[in-house]
Amino acid sequence: MSVLVVGLSHRTTPVALLERVTVSGDALVKLLHDVQSDENVSEALVVSTCNRVEVYAVVDRFHGGVTAVTNMLAAHSGLPQETLARHLYVHYEDRAVQHLFTVACGLDSMVIGEGQILGQIRTALRLAQEEGTAGTTLNELAQHALRVGKRAHADTGIDRAGASLVGVGLTLAERALGDITGRRALVVGAGSMSSLSAATLSRAGVTDIVIANRTRERAERLAETVGGRAADLADVPAELAEADLVISCVGAGTRTITPETLGDRDRPLFVLDLALPHDVDPGVRDLPGVTLVDLKSMQQDGIGDVSDGGRAEAICEVRRIVTEEVAAYLDAARAALVTPTVVALRSKAAGVVEAEMGRLLSRLPDIDGRMRDEINQTVRRVVDKLLHEPTVRVKRLAASPGGDQYAEALRELFGLDPKTPDAVSSLEVEQ
Repeated sequence: MSVLVVGLSHRTTPVALLERVTVSGDALVKLLHDVQSDENVSEALVVSTCNRVEVYAVVDRFHGGVTAVTNMLAAHSGLPQETLARHLYVHYEDRAVQHLFTVACGLDSMVIGEGQILGQIRTALRLAQEEGTAGTTLNELAQHALRVGKRAHADTGIDRAGASLVGVGLTLAERALGDITGRRALVVGAGSMSSLSAATLSRAGVTDIVIANRTRERAERLAETVGGRAADLADVPAELAEADLVISCVGAGTRTITPETLGDRDRPLFVLDLALPHDVDPGVRDLPGVTLVDLKSMQQDGIGDVSDGGRAEAICEVRRIVTEEVAAYLDAARAALVTPTVVALRSKAAGVVEAEMGRLLSRLPDIDGRMRDEINQTVRRVVDKLLHEPTVRVKRLAASPGGDQYAEALRELFGLDPKTPDAVSSLEVEQ
């Protein structure tokens, strides 16, 4: 079984099309189960954000797995397969591992180095665990990716080199409005992106922050963290009239902000739409004094290049970390493949010892207990010493590319079947 990733992102797909493929809530849960139910797939995990939709699957056949995942994405998005296929990328085995580690470090994000992707991968893993679609392979892979992402942020300047989408958005807001210190900001939504937006606004010196959300209680909790106040979604038109800066992060598929809700204004307004599907009607761009920045315009304008301080050096270091961690993960995965064979060999040897000791004792019924124990320990020590070198060596060799051939040779030479229940008993395996 091997890891396969089929996905599309802001790098390969127009935002309008990516918006149609993005899944959340019940639709995301259904996609998980639909992918795993295919005969070629044993595990599934989906990372779905405003910038990417990626399906990670453990498959027994490459072509069958690609076809299955592509069909599911097409069915869930309502897009023709041929349209979708033009924008998909596919990674398999080693390259799939490298891709996930690269994503976790923020190297594949619209804004290089943003840290929010770690939380999004963690959320994707938690959902797959809760739904029972992530087994041993994807659990271990995703957990390792999270550790790699944390290491990249801890050991390098990637956080400083690449600002978050919100941070870049505020840079653009200052270009449009001037100094935003003391301005009034409206944040629509109270999810993770809204929380990041509110915190970033507060750090930037915005002291008048309003959080509007469908659930009043969540809005109040978020508003309390930044010293702001809460409002209902029904209050958005009134709040817009007083706002200088708006960040919308709902993504519910309805237009929260339209030309009608904005009405006539007598001062500039900057609107940052970070939702997929979009929250803001593109028509607001035509209103006097209104500046709208959304994911599509960020994509078209190469927004990731807004800040470059220390970026090249940090990216180089993170790529080195990814290469190192991919090698470590693959070595460990290859070594783990040989473990059942080693257990089977030691299990078979233990069985031989037991059988031969039984024959010896039947021929020497008068031997005392002390002598019986000494003979038994001596025979076991001899067997352990004979097995020590080949088992340690095969585990070391298994960590190299093609290492599974050594395990296969061991199985052939000793007639082992590591798949039988007896072979994978609780016997200790030499480390």
